[in-house]
Amino acid sequence: MAQEVLVTGATGTLGHRVVCEATDAGHKVRALSRKPRVGYTGVHWAQGDLLSGEGIDAAFEGIDTVIHCATQFTRAKDVRSIANLISSARRAGTSNIIYVSIVGIDRIPLPYYKTKLRVEELLAASGLGHTILRATQFHELIERIFEVQRLSPALVALKGVRFQPIDTRDVAAHLVSLIDRGAAGRVDDIGGPMVHDHDELGRMYVRAHNSRRRVLNVPLPGGIMAGYKSGAHLVPANPVGTITFEQYLARTT
Repeated sequence: MAQEVLVTGATGTLGHRVVCEATDAGHKVRALSRKPRVGYTGVHWAQGDLLSGEGIDAAFEGIDTVIHCATQFTRAKDVRSIANLISSARRAGTSNIIYVSIVGIDRIPLPYYKTKLRVEELLAASGLGHTILRATQFHELIERIFEVQRLSPALVALKGVRFQPIDTRDVAAHLVSLIDRGAAGRVDDIGGPMVHDHDELGRMYVRAHNSRRRVLNVPLPGGIMAGYKSGAHLVPANPVGTITFEQYLARTT
């Protein structure tokens, strides 16, 4: 059944794919942006700023479901944004706020993870219909970790750490599939189709760029690394999608 769907972070890595996926699924999509936008056939662009709250009430008018993909990457800004989003959703009578989060945020003491967890908590305490989906790291993030080392003579990987990267196309499709389920609270976490050691992912990156650079396994201490080494960020029992990191690289390099 077609719904009126608002997508926040609509120009971001995940958000722009959610916009396309929801439109293809027959939903009436409204894409939120701080600046005026055009493009995407069948998509209405709504101008608004989650951080200040300006224009958000107008963007929420008539909306059944929100897919919240926007992130500010700082605790204060993300908390303020979700507070403004919740207030506008309450006034508009929105039936479901779908929030995309990260696997393991309650077990790995990374500051950004603590922020994502706080947003989850505020949403759960809001009394509004909501759905929380945690996913593993996107292919783009794994690639970026290696890309920032592009001028180094060797590629550094985290010793003893594995990742289960997932394609944003697969995450977007899963998020859109949740629309018809209605508010479901915390749903099953999802991960990519395969789990790899970090150095193995590094060798895939090197091969994709026709490079002969060595990949070095480097151990790092601390609670954050201990969390990653424990596999708290993995969901091997619930792989979603078929696009592997190697296939992703083949498409983008």
